[in-house]
Amino acid sequence: MKIHPFKLERYFAQHEFTVPYLFSSSDCEALTLQELLSLADAESFSLWEKLRLGYTESLGHPLLRAEIAKLYAHIKAEEVLVVAPEEGIFITMNVLLEAGDHVIATFPGYQSLYEVAQAIGCQVTRWLPEEKEGWKFDVDWLRHQIRENTRLIVVNFPHNPTGALPRRRDLAEIIRIASERGLYLFSDEMYRLLEYDVTDRLDSASDLYEYAISLAGMSKAFALAGLRIGWLTTRDEKLFQTLATFKDYTTICSSAPSEILAIMALRAKERIVARNLAIIRDNLALLDPFFARHTALFSWVKPKAGTIAFPQLLSGRAAEFCAGLREKQGVLLLPGDVYEDEGNHFRIGFGRRNMPQALSRLEEYVR
Repeated sequence: MKIHPFKLERYFAQHEFTVPYLFSSSDCEALTLQELLSLADAESFSLWEKLRLGYTESLGHPLLRAEIAKLYAHIKAEEVLVVAPEEGIFITMNVLLEAGDHVIATFPGYQSLYEVAQAIGCQVTRWLPEEKEGWKFDVDWLRHQIRENTRLIVVNFPHNPTGALPRRRDLAEIIRIASERGLYLFSDEMYRLLEYDVTDRLDSASDLYEYAISLAGMSKAFALAGLRIGWLTTRDEKLFQTLATFKDYTTICSSAPSEILAIMALRAKERIVARNLAIIRDNLALLDPFFARHTALFSWVKPKAGTIAFPQLLSGRAAEFCAGLREKQGVLLLPGDVYEDEGNHFRIGFGRRNMPQALSRLEEYVR
């Protein structure tokens, strides 16, 4: 497979560990090992103390799969495949798609959600949201893009990078469109559980539709990106077995320490998610007045969920603005060109505790 460089990941590889302030990260303030161990129940802590560093079960630790299943309404433990998050995308696209298939994917987005399909030889239609409508994805537009060779619809809600979240009836309509044509639906749900208003939370697509595959993990809502633990869920038994078989050619199995630490976190999920949402809300309370002070320079659509947003720079080029901020203030923003954005946007991240310091340096740079 020949595949284009992952622009976002190459950008972070170059800059992420060379600047003091990351104002573009998509994860929440990472938990320390000590903090996580302090949340562990007796069983998971005992597993940690007695842990053997050998191979793990290829489908995932049974206790981990059982804890993951509790996040869903209808998914059973045996319908959970533990993977590295990026691996889940790669496996699913390679299992489902062939050259010549047509894929519709929300855009802008995490590059692998459409790039892997393109590398396979698929035709990809990009589904762009309407910024003036609060980054709304038009479901009627989607219906008219279905072709005879359409195989897969790819969605990402809450959305990276805009923080948009559709209404329940819009997700239901997306599923109806897929069901009418017998299409698969791949749903990237990495930011699920980080809705600012819990009443906005969407059901997992894998709970709602037999031919949906949902991706989630420990990186965002659980502030444990370093574990590299994610999962795929689907009620399609045949597809599940095919996904599990393909995994034999990627990671084979997960890290033994990471699986036990993930069990601890999932059993303390209410406390961890509440902690992360508190950081997010505090930071948003600073971002709203900042953008209100600078309406001549930025266009701001407040997100509904997650740790990131996608403001627009109204004067100058976003890439140059971000480079200047990085060089003069040591603050890293993510220019929209890493998303192939043509609208002069940039991504900000507000899930970390030092965001107020980064924002202060941004304000100084603007002035």
